Amino acid sequence: MQDASDARLRSPSTARNRDPILDVLKRVLPAEGLVLEIASGTGEHAVHFAKNLPRLVWQPTDADPAALASIEAWRAATQLPNVRPALTLDVLSQPWPVQRADAILCINMIHISPWPATVALMRGAARLLPRGGVLYLYGPYRRRDRAPVPSNEAFDADLRRRNPEWGVRDLEAVAETAERHGLRVRETVDMPANNLSVIVTPLASLSSK
Repeated sequence: MQDASDARLRSPSTARNRDPILDVLKRVLPAEGLVLEIASGTGEHAVHFAKNLPRLVWQPTDADPAALASIEAWRAATQLPNVRPALTLDVLSQPWPVQRADAILCINMIHISPWPATVALMRGAARLLPRGGVLYLYGPYRRRDRAPVPSNEAFDADLRRRNPEWGVRDLEAVAETAERHGLRVRETVDMPANNLSVIVTPLASLSSK
């Protein structure tokens, strides 16, 4: 039983997906620099990735006070030198408390937030990322060139019952929004449980290759 004084939250899905995500991050993130994590949730991803990518500095953020407390508790428990104190960040509130990042991570937020949050995420990423920077997205998506995935359709229906502004997004709509803000989907990677890793980069990075 968890000690009532321990603010650390635990997510079963994080335990399942963190290593497949890490495999992708090892390949697509810069070798060193600052990683801004949007909607860090429990903080488990932050400490796991920071432990395994020690040359990167992790900046966790969230808008939920309980999540912020959990992140800080995980940070205190692990004592990792490359995890900064958690910051309050709501993508819809400008300006963000971070002015520059070499990479941005956003895991399982786009489908559990109103669509304007995705637009704000792209706007903020375009402002913060340098040439060669990476925006990494993870979660379930619909794809227009593929048949609907039954589990994702059921998940979408459940999300919309909980909040009509939530839902599994069309990957193409996310890509079109990225392009309107000077970004482009460079790669998608099929992940377990019908999720995708979506790697987004500034257009300048692509044109320079």
